[in-house]
Amino acid sequence: MPKQPAFPGLRQSMKKKQTRREKFLAEMDAVVPWVRLLALIEPHYPKVGPKGGRPPMPLETMLRIYFLQNWYALSDPMAEEMLHDSDAMRQFVGIELGDDRIPDETTILNFRHLLEKHQLTEKLFVEVNTHIADQGITLRSGTLVDATIIDAPSSTKNEAKARDPEMSSTKKGNDWYFGMKAHVGVDADSGIVHSLDTTTAKVHDSQVWDDLLHGKETSVWADKGYVSAAREAAFSGTGKFWGVMRKAAKGGRLHPIEDDINRIIAKVRARVEHPFRVIKRQFGYIKTRYRGLAKNRAQLFTLFALGNLFLVRRKLMA
Repeated sequence: MPKQPAFPGLRQSMKKKQTRREKFLAEMDAVVPWVRLLALIEPHYPKVGPKGGRPPMPLETMLRIYFLQNWYALSDPMAEEMLHDSDAMRQFVGIELGDDRIPDETTILNFRHLLEKHQLTEKLFVEVNTHIADQGITLRSGTLVDATIIDAPSSTKNEAKARDPEMSSTKKGNDWYFGMKAHVGVDADSGIVHSLDTTTAKVHDSQVWDDLLHGKETSVWADKGYVSAAREAAFSGTGKFWGVMRKAAKGGRLHPIEDDINRIIAKVRARVEHPFRVIKRQFGYIKTRYRGLAKNRAQLFTLFALGNLFLVRRKLMA
């Protein structure tokens, strides 16, 4: 005879071991500035009309579900399914199985569209960085500049029977990629992303530069793709360092001193890879989920905001 199942809340309280998912969600719950982010979204969130009707899901519930989607690379249908399946996710969201209503995939989709419509993910990114700065983790003197390719589905087996027209192809080394690019400016000291821009993949990295600097840098660091005599001359001055990898003339070789400089630059700019590692490996974001640049751009602002919190969570929790 099968055992009678325990009540969900009781079963959770009797657990002896904290899973990795529960530990991660507890840490992120502690560092996300919920009050600030909810205040940002609340003016745009649906209210109960004068004629009554079914009240919308609580705003905090929906924001927590949206963050789960980004942390675990969940589609709208999968997010709904995981809320039925995972005790840890329900506990994080604040839903008790059997007592509370679980939002369906359409409700989850509509919330994401609300954020996209009002460009709220960009504001969330700014608000998170402001919160981090308020905690004493401020921008220092240097900015690391880089870009990463985000692959997009190249298949034409879809309703439109075509690849996404807003994505494009680019060659890196001997390989071709189809998708978009995320261009970032990263603080050399803390490793947090302070600026972000997105383009289709064929746009050269060097075409996105000025928007990635905050303007108070005493040093900038980047790979050979950003070499520019004009930018180097404009950045020169007392106390400033041009940390862009030296590039040999065509057919020539670098002087040994420039090779040494490049090794030093490479060690510093290696930190720019950390935010990319977080969103691609930690959060599982390895391919665009939506068609068009706008929706994917909106998601990238959320991913890098959450990635910043993840990178400095130890300092925020200290």
